[in-house]
Amino acid sequence: MRRPSRDPQTGPGISVPGVRAVVQRVTRASVTSDGVEVGAIGPGLCALVGVTHTDGPAHATKLAERLWHLRIMADDAGVMNRSVADTTRALLVVSQFTLYGDTSGGRRPSWIAAARPEHAEPLIDLVVTTLRGFGATVATGRFRTDMAVSLVNDGPATVLIEV
Repeated sequence: MRRPSRDPQTGPGISVPGVRAVVQRVTRASVTSDGVEVGAIGPGLCALVGVTHTDGPAHATKLAERLWHLRIMADDAGVMNRSVADTTRALLVVSQFTLYGDTSGGRRPSWIAAARPEHAEPLIDLVVTTLRGFGATVATGRFRTDMAVSLVNDGPATVLIEV
């Protein structure tokens, strides 16, 4: 979904996508920060989440709902027909501002569309809190740190969500 920006960094009328997530079905996933594992899950979903300037609490809540009900988990026949809510209830959520990298101007990405940390962090926290309210077991990375994400993509199954 694209909506006109009212943010001075992107300019009036420039179309900016909403909060986005790269979601992978995994057999396991973990994230380390400063060489220490800070979050890990077994089978479930790994969501790399990016936030832009115009996103607000409603976008974060909607993303949490979409993640919780996304039907990419295998049923008994091996068909992607179940959600994480129906199966493992496990998610690893990692903030990733680089999802808003714009390479249309050349080889070096522009990060202008990525929200500043003080705007993004509360929204990522709301995604996590909302998922936990649904009954999810949520592991996370550490905001504003250099992280290493390890995962085994199951399928492979990867989808992009924008709300």
